[in-house]
Amino acid sequence: MDRLLKSTAFNTATTWPPSINTNSSLPLLHTHEPFRRTPFNRIFAMVYLCVILSLFYRHTLKIFNSNTCHSFLLSLIFLIADAFLAFQWATVQSFRMRPIRRREFPENLEKVISKESDYPTVDIFICTADPFKEPPMGVVNTALSVMAYDYPAERISVYVSDDGGSELTLFAFMEAAKFSRHWLPFCKRNKVVERSPEAYFRSNYISSSESKKIQALYESMRLKVESVVEKGKVMDEYIEGEEQRKALSKWNPNFTRKDHPTIIEILLVSDKDKDVTSQSLPNLIYVSREKNKTQPHHFKAGALNTLVRVSATMTNAPILLTQDCDMYSNDPQTLKRMLCYFADPTIFPSLAFVQFPQIFHGLNKNDTYGCEFKHPFQINPAGMDGLRGALYVGTGCFFSRRALFGGPSSFIQPEIPGLSPFHVVQNPIQSQESLELAHHVASCRYENQTQWGTKMGFRYGSLIEDVYTGFRLHCDGWRSIFCNPDRPAFLGTAPISLIDLMCQVKRWMIGTLEMLVMQLSPLRMGIKSIGLLATLNYTHFNFWPTWSIPVTIYAFIPQLALLNGVSLFPKVTNPWFILYLFMFMGAYLQELFEQILAKGTFPRWWNSQRMWMMNASSSFLFGCLEFSLKSLGIAMPEFNVTSKAQDDGLRKRYDQGLHEFGVWSPLFVPMTMAAIINFIAPIIGVFKIALCGENLEGFVMQILLCGFGIINSWPIYEAIVVRNDKGKMDVKTTKVSLFLVLVFCMIGSVIFLL
Repeated sequence: MDRLLKSTAFNTATTWPPSINTNSSLPLLHTHEPFRRTPFNRIFAMVYLCVILSLFYRHTLKIFNSNTCHSFLLSLIFLIADAFLAFQWATVQSFRMRPIRRREFPENLEKVISKESDYPTVDIFICTADPFKEPPMGVVNTALSVMAYDYPAERISVYVSDDGGSELTLFAFMEAAKFSRHWLPFCKRNKVVERSPEAYFRSNYISSSESKKIQALYESMRLKVESVVEKGKVMDEYIEGEEQRKALSKWNPNFTRKDHPTIIEILLVSDKDKDVTSQSLPNLIYVSREKNKTQPHHFKAGALNTLVRVSATMTNAPILLTQDCDMYSNDPQTLKRMLCYFADPTIFPSLAFVQFPQIFHGLNKNDTYGCEFKHPFQINPAGMDGLRGALYVGTGCFFSRRALFGGPSSFIQPEIPGLSPFHVVQNPIQSQESLELAHHVASCRYENQTQWGTKMGFRYGSLIEDVYTGFRLHCDGWRSIFCNPDRPAFLGTAPISLIDLMCQVKRWMIGTLEMLVMQLSPLRMGIKSIGLLATLNYTHFNFWPTWSIPVTIYAFIPQLALLNGVSLFPKVTNPWFILYLFMFMGAYLQELFEQILAKGTFPRWWNSQRMWMMNASSSFLFGCLEFSLKSLGIAMPEFNVTSKAQDDGLRKRYDQGLHEFGVWSPLFVPMTMAAIINFIAPIIGVFKIALCGENLEGFVMQILLCGFGIINSWPIYEAIVVRNDKGKMDVKTTKVSLFLVLVFCMIGSVIFLL
């Protein structure tokens, strides 16, 4: 091994970009322009800021004029709630100050890069972790879609990281390698746009004898793969040849997903394997890194760093694509669209990555669970693009390999010269030397006493390793670009189960808080490294979990006060009432306006804000609690893979727009409590106030809040009272929620009577 580490070739000059024609008369590769609504955003922000200051003036007066401990505490509570809301509003304005829209011209690329051999090689990383939650056929479709890009096949290498260490996934890719010999030439010969086989065969494609033959081959592969997944092992009748048998024999009785050696299988080699038309195929490599219970594995970031090192020993492409296993390519021109930026010598030296938006297919008509995530994945990145650049969201992102090794002017030399982005690979990828070195750098102890995860590669320390890595690259002096073409470059699978979505959101919240308290966090090093506005971009994401504080306060305190006949807000005739109304309507209408301009719809926006409130009162809240317990050493957050598997009943209910409450989970309790108390508060409260002969004028704001809560909680009422399907509210959730509401009401009555 020492001989291998010392004998690797090294070249001090970058291999990309090559000598590119920079004649200024050539057509542009890309342009950008500011959003036309930016001046309006700035004016509205100034007006809204004045209103916020007026609100805090009122809060200050109320606190100083409080005559009782009771009124002082209430005033202080709402001051805290509004302070959190004001802070989040201030951070979100950073996205609205300099948003830009970009446009690429891939048709002009051949006028800049004259020879096909000058196109850069691209290493594509696909990560999967569980063959039962992330079905291998979905991963296979993702891989086949990127293998079939309109790009020289010999310039593409696909690395599949199997962190589940499953023979089922390896078998699926053995079958995919055989199918690719037919699929890739079929796509290119027929100019197929949907290059994921599953997406193509569910589209309105033109049927022909050739397409029927390809579909038959695909169905044969699918049935084999799904059969072995169902049985949980690869049956002997499916093993073809001694080579397959030898590879699959590595799964012995001592092999577990958390304790196993490195497995690297080279399934396709571009200079040796050909398709049915005798054209080269991309490289396809399966990697399952070594796992040991005594060594940390750092989840997805650790898997990506392993792929960075393994690929460096085999192909060492200057450009990397990180891809989630369920995000298939939806546009065969994506690589050329990306090159419109990487081939521009004026921006390449400081360009770390090009991020495409995360967009999902299979959403129901009105996106019941708000999985479009228009603001975090499409609207906000455009705002960041006008500053330091878009954030990295973990998938659909093209990296400069060089960016993972220090800043633009501060290169960090890796511990092995062969891992350098400047290293020139001389040995064939299937050579003994390459494989030995690849196994060495994929071992679980390799990163000990190195800078991987801290100063090199993808960064560790947070469950949202993607956002944190992007932030650190920006702080190192790199820039990024947000590329949002009309045709989505990638399409993924969104959760169609409410509990899956909420667990995913809770995991994000824990990750944002982990990033917030790091030594190298946006609050500590952001302003001096990337400027105020870009720091506010990241701070907005870091403080997401704190939405739970004002939302929980406004979901329960005004309602408890209404139940006890206590007015908290100005009367309708009071000018301060208009201020509250303006703040609420202004914030909501501006967000709706942005969603509509981003090709959204009113029903989808409504469901998005509903899910935001549900998550704020549950996933955000539990994320804060779980992180706090972890910080005290009481509990540790576990990384749970979001299930991509679907059953027919669940899919049918989702397509009908029904929420899925059919399992017991503490995550459902706070939102159910809020739904119950918002329903009973105006009924009982108004009745009691009327009996006392009081005027309702001072309670209008509280009644409106309850009405807003009732409208947003309608799916919960349906799940409790109306529905009889498997997605109805679990009885335990209802009972626990009712009991806790009763306790809250009793405590509230005691407090408000003091």
